[in-house]
Amino acid sequence: MSWAGLANISFGFFGIQIGFVLQNGNMSRIFQTLGASMDDLPILWVAAPLTGLIVQPIIGHLSDKTWNRFGRRRPYFMAGALLAALSLFLMPLAPDMAPYIYPLLFAAALLWILDASLNIAMEPFRAFVGDMLDKTQHATGYAVQTAFIGAGAVVAAIFPYLLGELGVSNVAAEGQLPDTVKWSFWAGGVALFCAIAWTVLTTKEYSPEEMAAFEADRKVEESAGVTALAAKGYSGPVMWLALGAIVALIVAPLGLEKEIYLLGGLLATYGVLSAIGISMAKQGKAANMLSSIVGDFSGMPDTMKRLALVQFFSWSALFIMWIYSGPIVSQYFFGSADPTTEAYNEGANWWNLIYTVQNGVAAVAALALLPALSRKFGKARTHMTCLLLGALGFLGFFVLRDPDLLIVCEILKGIAWASILAMPYAILASSLPQKKLGIYMGLFNVFIVVPQLLVATVMGSVMNALFPGDPIWTMLFAAASWTLAALAMLRVTVPGENA
Repeated sequence: MSWAGLANISFGFFGIQIGFVLQNGNMSRIFQTLGASMDDLPILWVAAPLTGLIVQPIIGHLSDKTWNRFGRRRPYFMAGALLAALSLFLMPLAPDMAPYIYPLLFAAALLWILDASLNIAMEPFRAFVGDMLDKTQHATGYAVQTAFIGAGAVVAAIFPYLLGELGVSNVAAEGQLPDTVKWSFWAGGVALFCAIAWTVLTTKEYSPEEMAAFEADRKVEESAGVTALAAKGYSGPVMWLALGAIVALIVAPLGLEKEIYLLGGLLATYGVLSAIGISMAKQGKAANMLSSIVGDFSGMPDTMKRLALVQFFSWSALFIMWIYSGPIVSQYFFGSADPTTEAYNEGANWWNLIYTVQNGVAAVAALALLPALSRKFGKARTHMTCLLLGALGFLGFFVLRDPDLLIVCEILKGIAWASILAMPYAILASSLPQKKLGIYMGLFNVFIVVPQLLVATVMGSVMNALFPGDPIWTMLFAAASWTLAALAMLRVTVPGENA
């Protein structure tokens, strides 16, 4: 495929990332403006990973089996785009919902809808590259996708800052959002919808018959995961149920935060769903979605399992960053934790600005740095090195106090971010059967959202127990998490590369 074709199939991700960055860069600010405390932020943020955990495997499974006159993945692109654009438009109106509905509740509910919508659009985009490209272009395709992710993130992160420089008010009355935030969300909704519409209108998906011809040399038994599931016993589901019950039972005696109940509930729920999936598989019901998802999850390829551990630690740090970085920059580098003050909002805008550095570096590194490094040192070693550089960036937040020096930290994190978005998918995509590319990409993303759920449910208890009112310590957790992710890459081998 030509460079123009590569750009067309990934341009929609430019808009998706605008939505994600507006969400990730501003939701803590919005929640605090609407009255949330620092301790409330993790549970309010839990909507994002929880919706991803539910939506991504389902959308992956459904998009694998969809084909109509609009295509295979493209119907999901447009459905997600419409819902996400509407959510971005409504979010700045949250303060005006009183007295009809509690504004903080309205914003939290919209975060659920926004994140679900972005996931509906995003998950098929990962499989779309695999659908549209020969294996020899997978690495290039994901690099181009990463470049658009970085570019979209730069636009979204810098827009509030630019509006402030142009004279748009960055301070509002108590309980109200600044105009810089409002106009950023409204403009972002338009950009997201237009970018995804561009991909939909400029691409034509291969038919099921064409895809079958491409895969003629790789016969895949679609019910293999369900067949293996039917041979399993119920000890696994019982273990998950017991673990969920234990987690729920220790909350009160240990004085843990109430968010831990959600973690216990999720563990128990997975146990129940696994038991149902196994039961249906044993009855020969191979076509049902639940058994298919549970079977494919339990039968993941070895490479995917090893990369899953890397993803777990990688995205734990990223979720810490999204929750706490804005408040940390305002509190420790600009001297205010009060969202009604000018210093706090200056800090919030500075975080948005330096976040553009991270994403701008990622966009450049994806095309200019990662391909060269991976050719010379291999994908696994390249990813390990980038993660270690990112860990140094997080460590800088912990030890520095000059806001200008945070730019260096964001450069290091930007290199790691580019690698996180490209290298695991480049390693994985060529080893997966095309007929199950959507579901496997959705399941792979489970290891993106599970660590975020753990951070959202556990981090509040950890911080209150060890560092109450002192969120800077979360940056040390993040640095350690990326270091562990880098070490986990030692277990990942890529065919054709030196161990």
